[in-house]
Amino acid sequence: MARTSRRTTFTLLAAIFFVLDLGPLVRAQDNYEIQVYDAETVVPRSTMVEIHSNFTVEGSKTVVDGVLPSNHAEHETLEITQGINNWAEVGFYVFTSIQSDGGWQWVGDHIRPRFRIPESWHWPVGVSLSNEIGYQRAAFSPDTWTWEIRPIIDKKIGPWYLAFNPALDRSWHGQSVNQGVTFSPNAKFSYDFTKKIAGGLEYYASYGSLSGFDALKDQQQQFFPSIDVDFGPQWEFNFGVGIGATRSTDHLIVKCIIGRRFSWPHGRDAKLKNPQQ
Repeated sequence: MARTSRRTTFTLLAAIFFVLDLGPLVRAQDNYEIQVYDAETVVPRSTMVEIHSNFTVEGSKTVVDGVLPSNHAEHETLEITQGINNWAEVGFYVFTSIQSDGGWQWVGDHIRPRFRIPESWHWPVGVSLSNEIGYQRAAFSPDTWTWEIRPIIDKKIGPWYLAFNPALDRSWHGQSVNQGVTFSPNAKFSYDFTKKIAGGLEYYASYGSLSGFDALKDQQQQFFPSIDVDFGPQWEFNFGVGIGATRSTDHLIVKCIIGRRFSWPHGRDAKLKNPQQ
C-alpha cells in the first residue's frame, strides 16, 4: 500500500475512534456478515434480528471473473435467528449490496442451523457447531452454492473473552469446486474496559484448500480492531474497522452489527445471552 494510502487508513481509524471517544481503547468470512461467533445459541421462544452493515472504503475496483467490484460498496445483511431449545437455533440470512453507482441489489440467501453443548454438561469452554448453506449470485461471488461448517469455541476469563472459529468451506458450484474443502479461521479476543464497553481484535482469514494452502499473497487476511457496547440485555452492538493484510483482501472495511432480541408471549422465562460474548 502506498505511503499516502497508509496515512489515509490510519487517519480514518484514529478519527473513527476519536469520534466515539474511545481513542485510549484502540487496541472472511466475506464482506456480508463479518462476525466471530460465540458458542451460545438464542434461547427458546426468542428471536434475534440483526442488521450487518459493511462499507468497503478501499477494495477491488474492476470486475474480476464476472464479480462486481467491492470498492465503495455498502453491504446490508438481514439475519434472523430463532431459538429452538436450550441447545439449538436456526438462522436465516438475506444478503444485499448497494453498489457505488447507487444500485441496490439482492445478493443471495443462506440458512444456518446451529447446535451447542448444553451448560448442564459443565464443559470448561463453550462449544457449538454451525452449518451454513446457501446461494449467492455469480455477479457477487465466484462460488454460488456453498456450505460452511463452523466449529465454535469460546471462553470468558474475568474481563477477557476469547473465541476461535476454525471454519471449513466447500463450494458446490463455482470456481472453488476443484479446491475441495478450504480452511477459513476466525478468532477474537476482547477486554472489558467497563461494564458496558469491551474492546479487542478480530481476525478473519481464508488460507485455501486443506490439501495445500495458497501462497500468502493469495490468501485473505483481515484484522479488525473492534468494540462491543452493552445497551441492555436485549441488544447487541459491534463496531470495527478492518485492514486487509494481503493483496487478495479488501484493504479497508468499516463494519457495524446492531441486533435486537424479542421474546414471545407464553414462553417460559429464559436467561438472555450476554451480548459481550
